[in-house]
Amino acid sequence: MNNVGEKLKLGIPKGSLQDATIALFKRSGWRIDINGRSYFPDINDDTIECAICRAQEMSRYVESGTLDAGLTGEDWISENESDVKIVEDLIYSKVSQRPARWVLAVPYDSDIKRLEDLAGKKIATELVNFTEKYFAERSIDVKVEFSWGATEAKVVSGLADAIVEVTETGSTIKAHGLKIIHELLETNTKLIANHASWADPRKRAKIEQVALLLKGALVAEKMVGLKMNVPEAKLKEVVGLLPSLNAPTVSPLYQSNWFAVETVVAGSVMRDLIPELLKHGAEGIIEYPLNKVI
Repeated sequence: MNNVGEKLKLGIPKGSLQDATIALFKRSGWRIDINGRSYFPDINDDTIECAICRAQEMSRYVESGTLDAGLTGEDWISENESDVKIVEDLIYSKVSQRPARWVLAVPYDSDIKRLEDLAGKKIATELVNFTEKYFAERSIDVKVEFSWGATEAKVVSGLADAIVEVTETGSTIKAHGLKIIHELLETNTKLIANHASWADPRKRAKIEQVALLLKGALVAEKMVGLKMNVPEAKLKEVVGLLPSLNAPTVSPLYQSNWFAVETVVAGSVMRDLIPELLKHGAEGIIEYPLNKVI
């Protein structure tokens, strides 16, 4: 964006995070359209140019300046030892809004119970550099081999004694007859930027806009809007029940002794909150989803 018409080159992670990332951008106000096998999807913003690449490689492309910014995991930034600007933490995944974990897993009937038991053993993982450093820092001599995928099968087939694999719930690992004995790293998605791009005022402003709206969309996923009508006699009582971000909006209804109350609350409390509101005199309760909370 140093020159008129220059676009921000933004990396979208390919693979398991792709659909979740595109959905997040949609809630933030950007529509990204994947055209078949194209690695350059359309986006409804003529100041952004998107490119799809693997999350494992994203930080390298951002560091080199091939991309101005992109989304990838903290794990791959560490694995690649990339020198990039961390703009924003964006905790989301293909399953839920919680960090993923890189864990050490072994067969259920394995004699390996702790890290030290792996001395002289073989570990299969995609996160090779990080795993090697992790064990070296603890003076445990292991052999770490790169796995191209289906890592759980390496242990089942006897090609490795243990694996280091990423998981959100642990269900896939358990389904393969493995057990988790140690957690090495908790990771979440980050919006990263090239240092030179971050130093460019126009590009930085665009990256900050993206960060602001993506973060707002993630916050909104956990929140809901809430409206209701409350009689004046019950108003203080009902307002006292509301765990809102700020004080709720209270407006008198036309020619009546009733009030309209509107607020934003965590979606997780609604199943318990609505019955209590009804019990204390609220009526006409409406719960609605939010796109962004900023």
